[in-house]
Amino acid sequence: MSDSRAPSYGRFGTFGGVFTPCTLTILGVIMFLRFGQVVGNAGLWWTIGIVLLAKAITTITAFSLSAIATNTQVKSGGAYYMISRSLGAEFGGSIGLVFFLAQAASVSMYVIGFTEALVATVPGLEGSFRLAASVVNLVVFACVYIGAGWTIRLQYGILAVLFIAVLSFAAGALMNFDVGAFRANLGPGYAEGQSALTMFALFFPAATGIMAGANLSGDLKDPARSIPRGTLASIGFTGLIYITMGVLLAGSSPRAFLQTSNMIVRETAAIPVLITAGIFAATMSSALGSMMGAPRILQALAQDGIFKRLSEFSTRDKTTNEPRRAIVLTAMIAQVGVMVGTLDLIAPIITMFFMVTYGYLNFATFRESYARNPSYRPTFRYAHWTLALAGGVACAAVMLLIAPVWALASAALMFLLHRFISKQKIRTSWGDVRSGAAYERARKELRRLEDEHYHPKNWRPAILAFSGAVAGRPRTAIFANWLCAGRGILSLGQVIPGDVEDLVERRRGQEKALRKVIQKLGVDAFPAVVVSNDRQRGIEALVQCHGLGGLRPNSVMGDWIRDGDDAESYVHALRRVSMLGQSLLLFSSRVDPDSDPHEVPTGTVDVWWRGKENGSLMVLLAHMLVQNADWRGRHVRLLRVVNNEAALDETERHLKDLVQRARIEARVQVVVSDSAVHAIHEVSRHAAVVFLGFKVPDEDSGAPDFVDTNDALVGGLRTVFLVNSAGDASLDV
Repeated sequence: MSDSRAPSYGRFGTFGGVFTPCTLTILGVIMFLRFGQVVGNAGLWWTIGIVLLAKAITTITAFSLSAIATNTQVKSGGAYYMISRSLGAEFGGSIGLVFFLAQAASVSMYVIGFTEALVATVPGLEGSFRLAASVVNLVVFACVYIGAGWTIRLQYGILAVLFIAVLSFAAGALMNFDVGAFRANLGPGYAEGQSALTMFALFFPAATGIMAGANLSGDLKDPARSIPRGTLASIGFTGLIYITMGVLLAGSSPRAFLQTSNMIVRETAAIPVLITAGIFAATMSSALGSMMGAPRILQALAQDGIFKRLSEFSTRDKTTNEPRRAIVLTAMIAQVGVMVGTLDLIAPIITMFFMVTYGYLNFATFRESYARNPSYRPTFRYAHWTLALAGGVACAAVMLLIAPVWALASAALMFLLHRFISKQKIRTSWGDVRSGAAYERARKELRRLEDEHYHPKNWRPAILAFSGAVAGRPRTAIFANWLCAGRGILSLGQVIPGDVEDLVERRRGQEKALRKVIQKLGVDAFPAVVVSNDRQRGIEALVQCHGLGGLRPNSVMGDWIRDGDDAESYVHALRRVSMLGQSLLLFSSRVDPDSDPHEVPTGTVDVWWRGKENGSLMVLLAHMLVQNADWRGRHVRLLRVVNNEAALDETERHLKDLVQRARIEARVQVVVSDSAVHAIHEVSRHAAVVFLGFKVPDEDSGAPDFVDTNDALVGGLRTVFLVNSAGDASLDV
């Protein structure tokens, strides 16, 4: 997935591209048509608290927005672009789709608000509300379809009208200011079914305009400069206006009038017609801002190819440089909202969508800062991971307090989108914070592991498997992966004979090829390739140096050889590896090499017990093997050979007691036989896997005899592990 974008044409500066659209969106429909209800129900003190809480959340989010905007080159897509480049395609794609829908739904809210004011001004339209709203939506669509440059210039005039309208309201409120009404409206007096939470949910969409500038990021001359300055200036400026309006509303009208009149601001103003013009200007500008922002989010999402079906929305018009296809879809979604929604219904839904977006943006900044990636160097200095985390938690808490059902539904939607995108296994060309965060977690946990005292209770398989050309002998790697069962660590080791100076490129190529084989086989493993003039010394070097801290191998796995000519060097290698404190797992398989290596053999998993020296490790490995989903249904058998019937009952009791104390499901069977080899061949000839213990021969023992003896033992069996334990595994924990 490429990170290409249409080139930034740099048409807008801080005032025109960020401050103006943010301010017009914040001072919109809620201020003129619903803020009186908030004051009437919550009272002035609680209203100020609601405004400050909303502004605190948006200010922290703006800090996070500013940190990311000044840490990377911001292209088109606004919040989606920033989140996706920080948290990855899964988070970015899910939030991008939700944020696009939120912006499209915002168009519906502002269009409906405009139409409410229009109907109140022209009563004859009451019976044609939906038709009038549809015409308004069409006008908004047409304005944006023509081009954003024209729309931005139009917003300068709208901003002027808006300020004049606010001044008209302030003049009227001061002329009618009543100290008695002011005192009566200081405390809350909620109408039936209302509360501080419902008032916060009603007001919060008024604070969500902080993304209006960031949504135009691809059209800004200098996003890193304009987004922080313009957004924070708009938040502070509009916060003062809302608090001032709250004071004036509390002192100019009785509570009942505030609670019931949607047009209270107009009825209070010195020149009511200016308020009507202001409502029209505010709602129209907010609708225009959302109609401009939503298509650019959709276009950025489509350009990244996260949702293949959205690819047709990735283009811009060649003449106007506008994402016209995305504009058409946005208008259609807005029209659906116009036909089925009301202002009071749409506002809480938009609140949820924006809260999710703000929460993700704060989380992205938290992850970037907390991961301490060297690449995280924002020039905006006022963001800290504690603030970002607090902002993210606040967003989640407010969602649950306002509407628990909608909050859980939003979380479920995000989870499903994230899961869907994850299954697509999208490869991106941009780096994100996930690898840095994983590195930081791993660094800390490795340090912790290094300081912890080892205890057998915490034993896990950490296998370094040597299988030569893995592609030619995949069964060794697959069985090693099964032994780890998703709870241990597997490395596939390979030694390239030769001189390092001559084989540097070959080593890199072989490691790359090994990664491809690992991916093809579907095993959870790491490649480990070294170059050495002597194969045996290469193995010793890899065993000693591979891994880090507490994540070093504790078991070395290799194929069992049947060539007596190599017996001396083979046994010598076993001795050296054992001296290095490693358990040895020697793998022998007589299964048809052309058969599917992933196919799980039928039969039982047999462990032949001869004491705890090797037995504990063998039982644990057998237990790990049957933990794999593919191996479920295969039974573990704990077996032992005795020479006479007299030892049968006592041995059986001992094995059952051992299994019970080990808390491992296994069937116990004691075999009476004079020949252990014959008994093993007879009982386990149909077993899926057989675990047998062995002792590494010392220097005085004959290597050929060792190879011949064990080859005769494994010869009559399908798949065998010869196990020599280093003593770090125990069943008594």
